[in-house]
Amino acid sequence: MIERTPALAPASIPRHVAIIMDGNRRWAVQRGLAASDGHRAGALALRDTVRACARAGIDVLTVFAFSDDNWKRGENEVAQLMDLIGAFATSELAGLRDENVRVRTIGRIEALPPCARSAIDALVASTAGNDGLVLNLALNYGARTELCDAIRALAIDVQNGTLASDALDDDSLSAYLYTAGLPDPDLLIRTGGELRVSNFLLYQIAYAELWATPVAWPDFTSETLADALVEYASRQRRFGS
Repeated sequence: MIERTPALAPASIPRHVAIIMDGNRRWAVQRGLAASDGHRAGALALRDTVRACARAGIDVLTVFAFSDDNWKRGENEVAQLMDLIGAFATSELAGLRDENVRVRTIGRIEALPPCARSAIDALVASTAGNDGLVLNLALNYGARTELCDAIRALAIDVQNGTLASDALDDDSLSAYLYTAGLPDPDLLIRTGGELRVSNFLLYQIAYAELWATPVAWPDFTSETLADALVEYASRQRRFGS
């Protein structure tokens, strides 16, 4: 990956890294570019970050690609984002398949436009047999929506007798989340200088280490990732104890 990564013990590498990819629009404005240019630059940063995470030995990378709040943006910007999502899925399909990356999605992807949804479905299907890094794309995702969906499904199972109400615990609730079957994030990275979690994986990041950087997402590199990993390795995780 980079020079500093080999010095980190395997046990110090987080299994699951989650990233709030923030700062695309500000990056573009600072350069006198259109927002779409910032989003395209961000897609290139994602491509490089996926490969860097795989080389670092990370098992799961979850990225906040499109929030369910992002529909509130201008119609043109949303349309451009949907086009970019579809284009990314199509252009990266062969590379991710050949590099043994398995793509998953979380969120209400059924609400995406048909072209974007079709491209994402093809990417997921094409990489389903891979057993390397899991790239988990959060699309039309919101943590509060996820919790509502999980509680609704859980309540139905309690009502029909599939699940006993007195058997409810952390594990049983986790099984109803979009991230079922994946470990919780060990490290949450936020780019762009903001210090908030923005309705992202609220349940799953209960004990995650948080790391924020002023670097805008398009400028995020393997060196930036290394800074986060080195900081993560230096911390003592207590999990509430």
